Amino acid sequence: MDADKIEVLKAQIQPFLRQLEEYVHGVEDYVRQIPPNQIYIALGAVLVTIILLLLIRAFKRTISNTIVLTGLSGSGKTVLFYQLRDGSSHQGTVTSMEPNEGLFALNSETSKKGKIKAVHLVDVPGHSRLRSKLDEYLPRAAGIVFVVDAVEFLPNCRAVSEYLYDILTKASVVKSKIPLLILCNKVDKVTAHTKEFIRKQLEKEIDKLRTSRKAVSDADISNEFTLGVTGEAFSFSQCVNKVTVAEASGLTGEILPLEQFIRERVKP
Repeated sequence: MDADKIEVLKAQIQPFLRQLEEYVHGVEDYVRQIPPNQIYIALGAVLVTIILLLLIRAFKRTISNTIVLTGLSGSGKTVLFYQLRDGSSHQGTVTSMEPNEGLFALNSETSKKGKIKAVHLVDVPGHSRLRSKLDEYLPRAAGIVFVVDAVEFLPNCRAVSEYLYDILTKASVVKSKIPLLILCNKVDKVTAHTKEFIRKQLEKEIDKLRTSRKAVSDADISNEFTLGVTGEAFSFSQCVNKVTVAEASGLTGEILPLEQFIRERVKP
């Protein structure tokens, strides 16, 4: 009985097998009629398309959404962090001993419709003993926000310049050309210095540092790169990465230049 069923099944399959064989022969005849150079071109086009798709996927995966907030202690980094996250200044916060980070949509964009890409924001402690933590985040940073206290700038000008110099000469920053925003914070105060004044003073101080640091760099003790053009006064425009200067007030929530800088680096 089983043998009879098998014979019946074979008889039913035979017509389909003959049709498949005829189809295969037809495809073979069609391929033989195509000039070889056209086949090679078609295969090449398919291969190039596959490679491009793989590259695009790989590129999308490597686009960073990390923005690093840094600067001296007391410059107002943490207040800016909370303004960006939830629109609050979080008065009463204390200096953190660990990086403060989060992945979120900017508070000003929460009511917007459409796709909004979350920002990975990292507030790195400004204490000199904790700045080594900055090196953990710089290699994957899309942008750096260097926060300056516009009120207490002059007493801290040397320290601010030294820290900024160290960042601008780091290999991870120079090689990747990571954009940097010098954000002059606390401009709501009457005694705050303007961004133009702070920029000029920083350029003058870094120009002095170049001379004293050159011997250190030549001895390969700290900095891996030098700044500026030999024989010319230093200017931020000479940096390989884009350096811009803006004003903000974390306390009052006037942080539009900061939000614009972030969105230029982390596209929605």
